[in-house]
Amino acid sequence: MELTPEITDRLNKLNAKYELMGQNLVSYLDGLLMANYLPYWDYTHVDTLLTLQNPKTDFPDEQIFIVYHQITELYFKLALHELEQIAHNGRDVKPNGHDLGWKDKLDSKFFVERLGRVNRYFEALTKSFDIMGDGMEREQFLAFRMALLPASGFQSAQYRMIEIYATDFIQLVDKDVRENYRKGNHTIEEMYEHIYWKQGATELVSGKKTLTLEQFEKKYSAQFISLANNCKPCNVWAKYKSLSDKDQQSPAVITALRELDANINVNWPLVHYRSAAKYLQAKDGDVPATGGTNWQKYLPPRFQRRIFYPELWNAEEIENWGKAWVEREVIGKM
Repeated sequence: MELTPEITDRLNKLNAKYELMGQNLVSYLDGLLMANYLPYWDYTHVDTLLTLQNPKTDFPDEQIFIVYHQITELYFKLALHELEQIAHNGRDVKPNGHDLGWKDKLDSKFFVERLGRVNRYFEALTKSFDIMGDGMEREQFLAFRMALLPASGFQSAQYRMIEIYATDFIQLVDKDVRENYRKGNHTIEEMYEHIYWKQGATELVSGKKTLTLEQFEKKYSAQFISLANNCKPCNVWAKYKSLSDKDQQSPAVITALRELDANINVNWPLVHYRSAAKYLQAKDGDVPATGGTNWQKYLPPRFQRRIFYPELWNAEEIENWGKAWVEREVIGKM
C-alpha cells in the first residue's frame, strides 16, 4: 500500500495526539490490529436492551406499555442532550476534528438548530402516542395496571429536568400562587414547594400526597433543586435573552421557542389526556390513574396554564391555551 500524503498526514496527527499523552503511537496501532471488528449489536447493546422489558403480569399488552415508556425516556434523554448543549453554548469542533472546546457565546443558528431537534423529538413522541393510546385493549390495561401501583409516568424525572432547562423556574410554580413568588427574591427551594406538578399527585378525596409523589420527591427533589439553581443563568429563556436584540426578534428563533412551548405544554399533555380519558373514564365515575394522580386536573393545559414563554404569546393565545389542539384533535375528528 502506498503511503499517500493523506495517510501520512493522519499518522502525523495521531502521533502528535498520543505524544501529548506521553504515549507511543506504535503501541496504539498494535492494539488496533488486535481489536475485533465492531458489530452493530455490540455498539448498540441491542441484546441487553431487549432484556429490559420485565412485565409484572401475563397480559400481552403490558409489553406495549413498558416498551413505549422506555422509548419515551430515550427521547427525553436526547432532548436533555440538546438542552444541555444550549445551556453551555454547545461544542466547538476544531479543524483537526478531535480538539473539543466551549464556544464563548451562543449564536442564534446553533440555538434554533438544537431547539429544532428537541421539537422533533417531542413531535415524534406525540405522533406516535397512538401506539399506546390506541394500541392496548382497555380491559387488559385496567387489569395489569393494578400490578404497577404506585408507579406512574408522573414519576419521569427526565421530563421534569426538561422543564427546568426550558424556562425560568417561576413559570413552573403553580398558577394559583405564581404571582406571589414574582415579588421579592424568593429562592428555588421556596418555589419548589409550590411547583405545579405536586398538585397532580394528591389524593382525589383527602388532598394528601400520594405515595407516588412521596417516593418521587424522596428520590429526586434534591437533584431537581440543584439543577434549577444551576440553570438560573443558562436555561433556554436565559440563553434567548443573551442573544442580540436582532436575534431575539428573529422569526426563526421565536418560532422555535413557541413550538417548544406548545409541544411540551400542550401537545404532549393532551395526548396523555386523550389516552387517559379512553382508558380511565367511566359512566359511574372515573378510574384513578395508576399512581392515584389527579389526571383530570393535572393534564389539561387550560387548568395548568403552564407557559414557558408568555412574552411570546398574545393575550388571546394565552386565554385559549390548548383550545386549538382540542378543536383539531378531538372535535375535528369526531
